[in-house]
Amino acid sequence: MKKSDFYYDLPHELIAQVPINNRDESRLLVLDKETGEIEHRLFKDIIGYLNKGDTLVLNDTRVLPARLFGNRVGKEESIEFLLLKRLENDIWETLVKPGKKARIGHKVEFGNGLLKGEIIDIDNIEGTRLVKFDYKGIFEEILDQLGEMPLPPYIHEKLEDSERYQTVYSKYLGSAAAPTAGLHFTNKLLQKIRDKGINLAFVTLHVGLGTFRPVKVDDINEHHMHAEYYEVSQEVADIINMTKEMGNKIIAVGTTTCRTLETIGRGDGKISPQSGWTDIFIYPGYKFKVVDKLITNFHLPESTLMMLVSAMTSRDMIIETYNIAVKEKYRFFSFGDAMLIK
Repeated sequence: MKKSDFYYDLPHELIAQVPINNRDESRLLVLDKETGEIEHRLFKDIIGYLNKGDTLVLNDTRVLPARLFGNRVGKEESIEFLLLKRLENDIWETLVKPGKKARIGHKVEFGNGLLKGEIIDIDNIEGTRLVKFDYKGIFEEILDQLGEMPLPPYIHEKLEDSERYQTVYSKYLGSAAAPTAGLHFTNKLLQKIRDKGINLAFVTLHVGLGTFRPVKVDDINEHHMHAEYYEVSQEVADIINMTKEMGNKIIAVGTTTCRTLETIGRGDGKISPQSGWTDIFIYPGYKFKVVDKLITNFHLPESTLMMLVSAMTSRDMIIETYNIAVKEKYRFFSFGDAMLIK
């Protein structure tokens, strides 16, 4: 399949710039993956599509305030760093702008020396830098003080409340971007879901920017996904396996949750507890092992995320659905509306 097979025309004004006032009052497009039937709802109506005994699986990662602005030691010009993932101890993979001012051996300081870094390696293919940080105290506390939320480049409005780019159940720091399908849930809605007898299970996948990087090759089979770290506990594996045994459904909240479950899924649809790095690339032709339904936002044209949701149904059905969403003026991307593929 070609990258261009996943293109659709999106008017710029439909790209959501700010979150809606009430998380669960965003719109919800419900797509029946077998018939193509479409319903238009509000997100809080999602509970009507979940049945007692089903399991809703959510990604409890928390977004790092991963955008840092610093200066090369002895220089005046500002340099922007975006932390992508921690590799070991205080060594991070980063994106740096402008890259020409971040060579091996260059030293940078942030917050008048509260945090210091040295470029120790460069990946010339990906354009990333490895940075070793030096500081006193707790890194996460320093990052909270100096860092900014790494909003996607298509969002140009200032985010007034940084918690709106976190899910209400976010727990483990480590992501460079939010698992945005989860942004629609409120604590009240999650409690209603529990009260209905639906299981909640939490996995962790730290979202890297590789998930959102453009596909640069024409033939999608040649695209390589970047690896992201995940953890799935024994408790979660037990809940999912019991759900499968009882004949109930697994609903993944977001593509990151979906990729985590499919990475560790077995042929019988069950999983084992584990942690590691996944670079799974899901596109049409893939046979899902664990996930039965998917809650997701609307994704960029020609993106790996468009390819994943197309695998849940078909490319033609997703393109047609997206064109309807455009016609109906749904809000797109991170702060936009949601879709349930059932």
